[in-house]
Amino acid sequence: MAVDIMPGCEPFSHHGGASGVLVLHGFTGNPASMRSLGELAASAGYSVELPRLAGHGTTVEDMIATTWADWSNDAEEAYDVLSARCDRVALVGLSMGGGLGAHVAEVRTSVAGCVFINPLVKPPPAEMLDGLRQLLEAGVESVESIGSDIKKEGGFEGSYNATPLAPVQSLFAGIQAVHENLHLISAPSLLISSREDHVVTSDNGDDLAAMVSGPIERIWLENSYHVATMDNDQELVESLTLDFLARVLS
Repeated sequence: MAVDIMPGCEPFSHHGGASGVLVLHGFTGNPASMRSLGELAASAGYSVELPRLAGHGTTVEDMIATTWADWSNDAEEAYDVLSARCDRVALVGLSMGGGLGAHVAEVRTSVAGCVFINPLVKPPPAEMLDGLRQLLEAGVESVESIGSDIKKEGGFEGSYNATPLAPVQSLFAGIQAVHENLHLISAPSLLISSREDHVVTSDNGDDLAAMVSGPIERIWLENSYHVATMDNDQELVESLTLDFLARVLS
C-alpha cells in the first residue's frame, strides 16, 4: 500500500553535467535535511540524486518494517543511476547517510570522493546492543526521537517523533560490516565533525579518519550539533562540500 510522503520530504533529482553527486540523509530523517546541499550541487552544474530512503519521510509505522538492506540498496541503486550517466560520482552523507556513503564507497571502487558529515560508521558498545535486544524482546517497538539535534533556535529537520527499535537493530548490524571494511575506502574524503553532537559520538569520526586507506581531511564545527546541514554552520558545511566536490570532480 502506498504511503503519503510528508510535505518537504520528497526526493530530489537533477540531470546536470557529466559529474554526479549522490546525497544521503540520516536515520529517521528525510531529504529535507540535505535538500539545500543537493540544490547547491545542482546549481554548480552537477547531476544530483538525493533519494528518500525506504521508510523515511512518511510514518514511523512505515519505517518499522524496513532494514539496512533496504537503505543500502536504495543508496547503491542511486549511485548506479548516476554512474550510468556520469563520468565521475562523489558521495555526500549525513549521519546514517555517511555510513551508507561509506558502504557505497566500499562496494563501488569508482567513487571519486566522499564527504562525511557527522557520520555513523561504528556500532555502539555491546551493553547498548544488549539493552536494545532486551527492549525488543519485551515488546517495545519505539523510543523517544533522536531527530532534530540542532543548536540553531527553532531548527527542525522534519524527522519522526519516535525512533523505531527494530530498524535501529538492523542499522547497527549493517554498520558493523561498514566499520570492518573502512580500509577499502581509497577515494579522497572530507570529514566534517561537530564538536558537540548528541546523536553520534565523535569516535565514529576518529575511526573513519584512522581506518580509511585514502587521503582524508577533517574539519571541526564549533557552533552546530548533529544535523549540521541545517544548523548555525550550514553555510560553512555547504562551502566546504562544494569546494571539495570541485577538487575531486574536476
